[in-house]
Amino acid sequence: MTETLSTLNGYIWSNALVYLCLAAGVYFSVRTRFAQIRLFKDMVRLIWRGTSSQDGISSFQALAVSLAGRVGAGNIVGVATAIAFGGPGALFWMWGMAFLGASTSFVECTLGQIYKTRDAVTGEYRGGPAFYFRGAMAHTRARGAFKVYGWIFALVTLIACGVLMPNIQANSISDSMNNAWGVEKWVVGTITAALLGFVIIGGVKRIAAFAAIVVPVMATVYIALALIVVLLNIGDIPEVLRLVFSSAFGADAAFGAILGSAIMWGVKRGIYSNEAGQGTGPHAAAAAEVSHPAKQGLVQAFAVYIDTLFVCSATGFLILATGAYRVFNGEAETGGVMVDGGGLPAHVPGQAEVGAGYVQHGFDSMWAGAGASFVAISLAFFCFTTIVAYYYMAEVNLRFMLGEKAKLYIRPLRSTVGDNLQILLQAVILASVVYGAIATAEQAWTLGDIGVGTMAWLNLIGILVLQRPALKALRDYERQRKAGVDPVFRPAELGIKGATFWETYTGPPAREQKVPLP
Repeated sequence: MTETLSTLNGYIWSNALVYLCLAAGVYFSVRTRFAQIRLFKDMVRLIWRGTSSQDGISSFQALAVSLAGRVGAGNIVGVATAIAFGGPGALFWMWGMAFLGASTSFVECTLGQIYKTRDAVTGEYRGGPAFYFRGAMAHTRARGAFKVYGWIFALVTLIACGVLMPNIQANSISDSMNNAWGVEKWVVGTITAALLGFVIIGGVKRIAAFAAIVVPVMATVYIALALIVVLLNIGDIPEVLRLVFSSAFGADAAFGAILGSAIMWGVKRGIYSNEAGQGTGPHAAAAAEVSHPAKQGLVQAFAVYIDTLFVCSATGFLILATGAYRVFNGEAETGGVMVDGGGLPAHVPGQAEVGAGYVQHGFDSMWAGAGASFVAISLAFFCFTTIVAYYYMAEVNLRFMLGEKAKLYIRPLRSTVGDNLQILLQAVILASVVYGAIATAEQAWTLGDIGVGTMAWLNLIGILVLQRPALKALRDYERQRKAGVDPVFRPAELGIKGATFWETYTGPPAREQKVPLP
């Protein structure tokens, strides 16, 4: 089974997907006139502008939910893996993917806002790729095909977020805690599943409140401590930068033979980390209470920067500055060591060592013996919030598949199809967490990569077809900002059809309207 899944993963993550991700990022950067640079100040300002309402969460809460999904094992284990098999140059391609991916994230998240809906039962805002695939083509001859396309994406996302991707996060938690404290992996998995059950039963409001508190704190502490270690090795930073840039283009003799691997692993782990183009960000973006879709599109574009340029960079510099890495010319179990940074214990051939251990030894250079514990705690917070976000996305897509009027909320004594399927979904994701905790790292990452890659294929192709409403929304936002008014979205005036939520929207809460423009 493992060999079959690895083969499938190889097909999904072929060079074609790598090129598609890069090409989409370049294309959307040009089409938005590099909004990720021009509107950077707006990205930061808008984080604090929106307020929550009875139906929607604030821009900051939506950002936190989005970051909860983005900031996870990919920021620690993923960066270590990219360096191990792609060399230091993989970090450059992760940066490049973040810069280009910010424009892709803007487009997909703006579309998520444009075609969001109000839940018929709870009143909460819902949205995502499945919703915009259906809504954008609702008034065209292709509506039937895109309705099916949306349903397929919803099914894939349900499987990816509910079954495949939680494995990586749970495995990273259990592996790091087992290394740090010797705790049995099944015990870690069981406790993680129990805590997850408490959070997800509370619905999107509890998820948003949880993420808004935990995500900023965990990211700030991790980045700060990683930077302290880097500063203690400040004399090595010029050489680290030279190594990253030279090996990114094959100019470094030691890494010239793996230029293709540097690009592939950088893009692959960049997408897994920041999720730009994967289709996960629009789910959180759609839940926000804003007066114009482009506002949340810009906020979510900034989330890509936070994830990769801040958190992933902190991990990458920590590993490279302390020399806590090895670069292999194949799998760690069978491939030879091309370059040894000198900061890890002696290499034992045949033993897998790639992953959190790189970061643990990096921290140990400052706090001898404490690195394993700190990384285990960091991964516990990073990965747990990611699993919470995965559940939210799986639930949204289950709702889409069942229809807008499906009763999807926990009432164990009820017997409606929607209730029973939601309980089943919760049971499945909890079981996935326990399985991921005891599985091997190879099995967990293979399953997760299959989920990420399949979603990326479907979403990137879809937004390349449906991009026009997002670009119209961007131009409308900039026009209103230039006129000195707080942008309000009126789809009919822009010729955008299918945005049924906005056609009856009466405006944001009064508190948001009273905030003066700078």
